[in-house]
Amino acid sequence: MPETAEHKNKLRSAPAKTLITRTKSSAWFGAEYNMNIYRGCTHGCIYCDSRSSCYRNPEFETVKAKENALAILESELSGKRSRGVIATGSMSDPYNPFEKEAELTRKSLALIKKYGYGVAIATKGTLVARDIDLLLAISKNAPVIVKITITCADDETAKKIEPGAPSSTERFAALKELSDAGLFAGVLLMPLMPYINDTTENLAGIIEQAKASGASFIFAGMALSMRDGQREYLYQKLDENFPGVKAKYIKRYGTNYICPSPNAAALQRFFFSECQKRDILYEMQKINRAYRGQYDNRQTKLF
Repeated sequence: MPETAEHKNKLRSAPAKTLITRTKSSAWFGAEYNMNIYRGCTHGCIYCDSRSSCYRNPEFETVKAKENALAILESELSGKRSRGVIATGSMSDPYNPFEKEAELTRKSLALIKKYGYGVAIATKGTLVARDIDLLLAISKNAPVIVKITITCADDETAKKIEPGAPSSTERFAALKELSDAGLFAGVLLMPLMPYINDTTENLAGIIEQAKASGASFIFAGMALSMRDGQREYLYQKLDENFPGVKAKYIKRYGTNYICPSPNAAALQRFFFSECQKRDILYEMQKINRAYRGQYDNRQTKLF
């Protein structure tokens, strides 16, 4: 991964009073709780919703560790009456470049194991493969799912829209490590950016590489989200890397939040068909049932 100015900075800190919050619904990958031990991200993805003004993080590209995160986390984990699956990676990648030295995510996983919780990880970071030992240990008693976000089959396009993240090739390699180890892992294929990666060729390439990497599932979204703060940054990067696309966005979507691909329906049919042919799960309910099923059957003992 190329070194950027952000990567060279020292890891900063951010105040925190809590680490674990209840999710409104466990429908999204079966998680009852949410955790972000870092704030900000260095991947530089031009489409990232976490850059939006509503999240009040103007220094989004500066990664900060939550102060006293591990002590707060242990206090919260030990004090909850019910166990459950803890999702991480919704607002800040838990495997940012600083994690290699800081090991806050790894130490968090050790606490999650200690107190009998499950974990649902979302990341573009290949460092997740480092923690296979802990993820396997957690999975002996609680659900574990790893979602690696991959939006482009080819590294060249990925480099334009996710400039600070590992290449797609590297992410598929990490997925294979996780799958070969016996973990329930797959691809989070979102967003599909209209006029950029919303093609059957891109979908086919991702599906083929995911299958070769042992993916248990691919969950896809056929749309892009845009809102204040993030939209302006996106438009700037579109002008730099995809001349003419911004004008199409403005004409077609205006200030809409959800911006589906013009070919969303056809792409979805193609995606479903190709996943079915390769025996890859693609529906949220079935994905959740597949990784949680054996534990939910013992729910009274675990959670």
